[in-house]
Amino acid sequence: MVVVAGEQAGQVVSGLGSLHNVRALTAGERTPAELTEALSRTSATYVVHDADPLADVREAWAGFFDETVPPGGLEVAIEATLGALNAERVLMPDYYIVLDPEDMPPTWRHWWLGVLAGAAPSRVVPADASAVAVADALSRLGAGRWWPADLSGWLRRLPKVVPDQAGVL
Repeated sequence: MVVVAGEQAGQVVSGLGSLHNVRALTAGERTPAELTEALSRTSATYVVHDADPLADVREAWAGFFDETVPPGGLEVAIEATLGALNAERVLMPDYYIVLDPEDMPPTWRHWWLGVLAGAAPSRVVPADASAVAVADALSRLGAGRWWPADLSGWLRRLPKVVPDQAGVL
């Protein structure tokens, strides 16, 4: 399973539907549980979608450091996300393909290329925001370390991961 992330993710994912062995789904109006059900029923080699299970954590983490989220907002997002992951209402993807990270605000770039890539370097792949570039990235996905075994501990330590120390690649 691959999450395509970025401002144009839905448009790019929609452009992948005609590829052989790719099932492309956009979140649209689906609830996380409906999307997870649809994802689990497919047998394609690559299941690509735009519904990041860590979206609330990402937004709260960036907001925490940009001082746009109230105190406790990051912790609430972490616990809600852990609840959804533990109940299997959402699933961690095998990979994230991040569209145009160089055009993102610095804190968001630190999230994608520092925090997430620091946890699982080969699982976060930057790409241009086009279906062609994402198809090329799909063809080159390599094996590598999975997300941290203690996902709860990793997520709960995020308030202490400072953006400029997250290791932008």
